[in-house]
Amino acid sequence: MTDEALRPFEVDVEALRDQGDERVFEAIKRLVLVLNEIHEDHDSAGYEAEEREQLCLYIDQALTEHGTDVPALAARRGEASISRGEITDDWRDR
Repeated sequence: MTDEALRPFEVDVEALRDQGDERVFEAIKRLVLVLNEIHEDHDSAGYEAEEREQLCLYIDQALTEHGTDVPALAARRGEASISRGEITDDWRDR
């Protein structure tokens, strides 16, 4: 199920080159919300902490590989800049 969730994100990321920050964050949000649903649907077999961190790293790497400057993206987020590791935090279930 995770692989199925990642495929649309990969398509989104390819189309995000030179797009505004909001479009990038929309793609991140869509993926994180789907991953949250997968986690919730599998209660005890949901994502472990290490797996969640790996998924966040995957998001960062996918964006970077397709030309998004993730640290700069994070720094421009809202009134207070965030770190690159926090780009998924608005939508993540802990």
